[in-house]
Amino acid sequence: MNSKLNIVVRVDLDRARAQVIAKGHVTVHSVNAIYVVAKRANALKQNLQLELDVSHASVDREALEMLQASSQQHHLPVRVDPQQSDCTISVLAPKRQYHPGALAA
Repeated sequence: MNSKLNIVVRVDLDRARAQVIAKGHVTVHSVNAIYVVAKRANALKQNLQLELDVSHASVDREALEMLQASSQQHHLPVRVDPQQSDCTISVLAPKRQYHPGALAA
């Protein structure tokens, strides 16, 4: 697994859906890059369904918890989105089991 973070965005404005796909290693520091891309995607259309797909990434446990918290709160972190725009987020987590400190993909 490459530790470099690679992010791809797929947008379907007709269906008001966007998918942010991250591969590589997602840490508590690099998760901010996912948030910034998610904020840009969310700004494209009102009521956009935003899916954060980290299912093919190696995700640190704390980073996954941060993503899941954003999903539950319907907002991105204040440091990324000070206006706290509504954001409908779902998170596709890695499929493999936790190992100490991180999730393996």
